[in-house]
Amino acid sequence: MRAPLSLFALATPFALAACGDPAPTYIDQAWVRLSPNKDTPSAGYFVAHGGDTATQLRGVLTDYALKVEMHESMDHGGTMKMQKIDAVDIPAKSKVAFAPGGKHLMIWGINDTAVSRGKMSFTFLLANGDRLLVDAVIQKPGAPAPKAGEPAEH
Repeated sequence: MRAPLSLFALATPFALAACGDPAPTYIDQAWVRLSPNKDTPSAGYFVAHGGDTATQLRGVLTDYALKVEMHESMDHGGTMKMQKIDAVDIPAKSKVAFAPGGKHLMIWGINDTAVSRGKMSFTFLLANGDRLLVDAVIQKPGAPAPKAGEPAEH
C-alpha cells in the first residue's frame, strides 16, 4: 500500500502545475523616439505578447503626454501613408510588434519631466478588461532602438 501512496505524492505537484493560471498577455521592449521638433509627435514602439487567450489592444494612455494614438504605416500604390487604428488583435500565444515602418504610437506633447527622467509610463487597455502598466525608455531623435536591458540615450 505504501508504494501507491508515494507515487500519488510524487505525481500530485505535476498534476497541480498543469492546472495553473493561464499565461497572461504582456507588453515589453517599450521605447519612445523623440521627435526633433517639439511641435510634431514622437513615436512609440513595443511588442505585445499574446497569452493563452486572444484579446485586442483597444488603446494606450499616459499622464506624460497630451495625446496618444495607435497608427499604422501602409504602402498605398507605392506611397507610404499612415492611418489611425482603433484596435489591434493580439492572437493567443503570438507576438504583435509595434516597430518603425509598421504599427506604432503617435505621441503628442511629451512632458519635459519624462524626457529628463529618460522614461515614461503607459497604460495599455485590453479588450478583456486588463490594464497593463509599462515603462518605456525615451530615445533622443535619430537614436536606434534600445537593446533589451540597455539604458536610454537621452
